[in-house]
Amino acid sequence: MRTALLVGSTGLIGKQLLDLLLKDTSYTQVIAISRTGLAAHPKLKVVQTEFKGLQQHRVELKADHIFCCLGTTMRKAKSKEAFRQIDFDYPLTVARFVKENGATKFLLVSALGANQESSIFYNQVKGEVEEGISKIGFPVLHILRPSLLLGPREEQRSGEDAAKVFYRIFGFLIPAKYQGIESLKVARAMMSLAKEEKEGTFIHESIDLQKF
Repeated sequence: MRTALLVGSTGLIGKQLLDLLLKDTSYTQVIAISRTGLAAHPKLKVVQTEFKGLQQHRVELKADHIFCCLGTTMRKAKSKEAFRQIDFDYPLTVARFVKENGATKFLLVSALGANQESSIFYNQVKGEVEEGISKIGFPVLHILRPSLLLGPREEQRSGEDAAKVFYRIFGFLIPAKYQGIESLKVARAMMSLAKEEKEGTFIHESIDLQKF
C-alpha cells in the first residue's frame, strides 16, 4: 500500500485526480497541499499552507508517488516573475523535499510545446521545470504534455473559452497532436502511469494521452 502526494489539488486536473486517488484502493493515504481547506475524507490529509511556507512542512511531504498539477496563467499571475514562481520554483521546491523524504515516482503536468529554448515564455518555463525536476534523480519521472485542457473551470478564462468553442466546432481540421484534451483524460493517465513498474524518464505528448 502506498501514499500519494498531490500538488495542485484545486485546479482543473487536480480536482479530478484527487477524486480518483481517494477512490483507488492501492493508496492508503492521500496528502494534498492546499492554500484552502478541502472536503474531509478518511484517506485525505491536507497540508494547508501557502507555497512560500513549505519549508515548515518539509517533514510532512513524505509519500511514495508525487502528482504535480500545479500551474497558472500569465493573466492570473500578472507578471513573469509571479508566473515563474508558481510554475517553476514551487514544483522544484516540492520535488527536492519529497526526494529527500524517499519518493520514488514523480508525475508532472507540463504542457504541449514545452522547451527551455523556446522564444515563448510560457513554453520556456515549462521546459525549464521539466529539466530541473529531471536532474533531481527520481527513479521514475513521467512528464505529461497536454494541449488545451477541456473541462469545467471555476474561474473564467475568456481566451481559453473562445479556443474551446473553436476546438469543438472545427476540431476535425486541427492536427491530432494539437487537439484539445479533456482534463479527466490527463488525470486518468497520471493514475495509470503511476502504476507502471518500469524505471526511467518518460515524456507523454498530448496525442498519447488521448487514449485514457
